[in-house]
Amino acid sequence: MKIAVIGVGAIGGYVGIRLALAGEDVTFIARGATLKALRDRGMRLTTAGSDEILPQVKATDDYAATGHQDVVILTMKAHQVAAVAPEVPKLLGSDTVVVPMQNGIPYWYFHEHGGALAGTRVVSVDPDGILEKNIPARRVIGCVVYPATELVAPGVIKHVEGNRFPLGEPSGLTTERAQRLSDCFTRAKLKAPVLADIRAEIWLKLWGNMTFNPISALTGATLAEICQYPPTRALAAAVMTEAQVVAGKLGITFRVPLERRIEGAEKVGHHKTSMLLDAQAGRALEIDALVGAVAELARLTGTATPHLDALNALTQLLARSVLQRGGTH
Repeated sequence: MKIAVIGVGAIGGYVGIRLALAGEDVTFIARGATLKALRDRGMRLTTAGSDEILPQVKATDDYAATGHQDVVILTMKAHQVAAVAPEVPKLLGSDTVVVPMQNGIPYWYFHEHGGALAGTRVVSVDPDGILEKNIPARRVIGCVVYPATELVAPGVIKHVEGNRFPLGEPSGLTTERAQRLSDCFTRAKLKAPVLADIRAEIWLKLWGNMTFNPISALTGATLAEICQYPPTRALAAAVMTEAQVVAGKLGITFRVPLERRIEGAEKVGHHKTSMLLDAQAGRALEIDALVGAVAELARLTGTATPHLDALNALTQLLARSVLQRGGTH
């Protein structure tokens, strides 16, 4: 399959090199130092006990020259997608599918959702409709990203653990295109089952991200510290309970109990969340898709979420301060 990977960071690099090693026709769309590294040195994937090297890869910053693809994979963070969205149509043929790999509530959430909210735009994620205009939801196959990977250097990816990328159509149907994509990922040694309810899987991962990421960024604490300090553990449980009510009104059932989800975060140990790392480095924070969108869905469903709203307000202010000051530490 012809596959374009946009965003060659830790996840994009991991997915792309796995697909390329499996024989797929992969083009990496990158820029700057990353593009130069890919052209000069290719890519390297480091896993437990072994290295896999692709001395030559297809890499470009020219969307138009890349041509129409079978699959386009978007692997940047949610707040970075709008910047590349106007270029994506240059990659789209009549049957091209797009696989967004962002955390949080996606812009296409209410596409083929059914019920009173069907077709509603998630303003927090796509305020000006740029994403839907350039990447129509009808092209999307949903995906939830579970592996832990690190970008060691441009083009050098370290795989820490996990290889699950569950897929699903917004309609809930098991289509030929979704199964074809699943088979492609499977050949690349990635676990990518086609789920009947990809939104439930999105919520399950989001449940932790929307809670622990902002608390971590605000306090500087690791996951273990948040979970082992009773007041912040209670706050996390309160926020997650409110989110569970919102999700329930949208027809979502969590397959993992709340307390077990918190215990899972605690077991990760003294891990700094990505939002904390971004705050410390002075980078833009991934708030809207993780927290703001859930607050928006709460309003759409008439759900009171005082703990979530307070956490969202504090984190939004933190994001402004981070960009003004260039980091929290």
